[in-house]
Amino acid sequence: MTRPRIGLWLGLAVLAVLAAMAAFPGLFTGIDPDAADVNALLRPPGGGHWLGTDQNGRDLYARIVYGARPSLLIGAGAVALALVGGTLVGVAAAQLGRIADQIISRLLDVVLSVPGLLLVFLVVAVLGPGSSTATIGLAVVSLPGFARVARAEVISLRGRAYVEAAYGFGWSRPQVVLRHVLPNALGPVLALATVSLGAMIVASSSLSFVGLGPRPPTAEWGAMLAGSREFLALAWWPAGFPGAAITLAVLAITTVGRHLQRTVDGSTV
Repeated sequence: MTRPRIGLWLGLAVLAVLAAMAAFPGLFTGIDPDAADVNALLRPPGGGHWLGTDQNGRDLYARIVYGARPSLLIGAGAVALALVGGTLVGVAAAQLGRIADQIISRLLDVVLSVPGLLLVFLVVAVLGPGSSTATIGLAVVSLPGFARVARAEVISLRGRAYVEAAYGFGWSRPQVVLRHVLPNALGPVLALATVSLGAMIVASSSLSFVGLGPRPPTAEWGAMLAGSREFLALAWWPAGFPGAAITLAVLAITTVGRHLQRTVDGSTV
């Protein structure tokens, strides 16, 4: 009983700190993350640079703090778009009749049949690299999963007694969906969103690693990893600390997401 709750509270604490960094980076450091110092190249942690400096002499702690915003926003934006779009598509598939359900399901199968990373690359190739494009690409990849969960929940709910009673009172289908079906179907979808956020952060960092995320010199964890890979033989910290930030964020989000998922499923924690 105790250990899962300790993990949950630790995860929430980490997420609170990361959210504060993303919203108010100036509260955590007064150093310019883009300020280079040719006299402090690859300086190890300690002294005036808690986490050391990178290959351009920039303070790693400041860049990790300021990198929290783009690193988290791309993943969170992708999950938000996929949640809204997937929920609408899933509700439409469950409510518009068998033919519409079959058409939508086949289209979702087509999207799922394409490797996710390849589909993101296709979106980026069409729209051009950048944070917004990466967010859209990741949302497209994630949308079918949310649509399937929403569809399954709506189908399981539409035969419930209170839904039938609402129709009996003369409510229209949109009214029943908005007031009864959709609110009760959102729990599993939101749980999936929380679990998916960690995967989206890893995916967004991967896109930045290959140069398809925010443009330099923007501080972003994946881009920091990419820029430091040629210097691993000389210094571990320019890659080690951004990698640790990604890992810590994903672990915290996954812990909270799994707790929420168990709560929605009715399991004890």
